[in-house]
Amino acid sequence: MQILPLIVEDPADRLDVWLSENLEDLSRSRIQELIRDGSIRVNGRVVKPGVGLKTGDQVDVTVPDAIPVELIAEPIPLDVIYEDADIIVINKQAGLVVHPAVGHPSGTLVNALLYHCHDLRGIGGELRPGIVHRLDRDTTGVLIAAKHQVALELLTEMFKTRAVTKEYRALVWGAPRPDKGRIETLIGRSQHDRKRMSTQTDRGRPAVTWYETIATRGPISLLSLRIETGRTHQIRVHMIHRHCPVVGDPEYGLRHPRELAVPAERQMLHAARLALEHPILRRPMVFEAPLPADMRAVWESLAEPATVDRLSAKPPDDKS
Repeated sequence: MQILPLIVEDPADRLDVWLSENLEDLSRSRIQELIRDGSIRVNGRVVKPGVGLKTGDQVDVTVPDAIPVELIAEPIPLDVIYEDADIIVINKQAGLVVHPAVGHPSGTLVNALLYHCHDLRGIGGELRPGIVHRLDRDTTGVLIAAKHQVALELLTEMFKTRAVTKEYRALVWGAPRPDKGRIETLIGRSQHDRKRMSTQTDRGRPAVTWYETIATRGPISLLSLRIETGRTHQIRVHMIHRHCPVVGDPEYGLRHPRELAVPAERQMLHAARLALEHPILRRPMVFEAPLPADMRAVWESLAEPATVDRLSAKPPDDKS
């Protein structure tokens, strides 16, 4: 059984619609079924699918285990940036799914952490790591996980209150204008494809991305990006919104991109830096991961010269 406590940030007309926009792994029909079964409660009360939500409401979602499946520890290689008794920070490789789900019951980061971490103290009564945030399967870079319930709850609160700095690097087609700035839109499910997110929605959630162009080489720019919010596919959606899609993006990229000397085999997006206060030690910490080899190879293969010594540039300025 999985219990998901969610806090409503913005009012919504219908509980089932709001949940379908915020729970990626559950269909709307499944959500409605859980509501009817009393497995979803608002402020502790059983409600109907069409009930409205107010800012500050707590929605508790209890997801029963469909099939009892025991997670298996797997010896998947991990690039560990930092580890102690409370947290572990890794530089996630491309192709690694973060959490087991339909279609990916094994071979995930969780399976790898179960093998690597011998001092887990339990999350929700289960001996497993606590995933605080996620990166897309083919996005690389810094990711933090908790080893026990207290660390998980404190980290979750930090991410919810935006007390965490998340900085990315991306290779994009074209050059954004202006060369640095702030993107603010709503992001929600596409009306045409539920697997895709879109800015063309009136039921989305606010999303803010700061960006700065580090350099441009021929048809491609290297960007530094900082996200204030953590919406699904946020950077990828905001870049296509600015007509500068992420190079190699299979869902939001160009239909017929130019040929590259070194082809991009995935979306060229990397979580470069994570800054936060340690949840238990209460001291500021910064974790960084260098630009991965495949992104650097694509960038360095481009014909025109460009300055690349700013790959560790500071985050975009909020006042730009």
